[in-house]
Amino acid sequence: MSLESVRAFFAEKAPDIDVLVSSQSSATVALAAEAYGVEPARIAKTLSLRVGDRVILIVAAGHARMDNKKVKALFGGKPKMLGLDEVADITGHEVGGVCPFGLKSPLPVYCDVSLKAFDIVVPAAGSTHSAVKITPDRMAELTSAEWVDVCEVQP
Repeated sequence: MSLESVRAFFAEKAPDIDVLVSSQSSATVALAAEAYGVEPARIAKTLSLRVGDRVILIVAAGHARMDNKKVKALFGGKPKMLGLDEVADITGHEVGGVCPFGLKSPLPVYCDVSLKAFDIVVPAAGSTHSAVKITPDRMAELTSAEWVDVCEVQP
């Protein structure tokens, strides 16, 4: 279902972008990097968070770690990862395939500046076996994302 919602999203908003499907799982940064032949840092991981009574998505480079203090300062509350049982219910995507495209219902999307180090990034596309290759700016544009600085890049 969620792979189809992502395909529908791109068919409507960016028909020039192909959804890639791999026979290999891409459920983690390391697996996705292997499946799509890119360095792990280029994997654009989507974090599903609850801050107070709001649910937000933060898309960050694969080698970046969320900085709780930065998130709290920016969003005014302590961030908490959504529970495994909540993720699919809220986003429409299973864990390992969460992305800012084709969401079950609109959610605020934020792109971390860690993505700007790359010309092309590879976010999931709604399932543990799908992804897209896209520029960070185009991803932000298509999802109406705001750029934020809430992660620390790991060496």
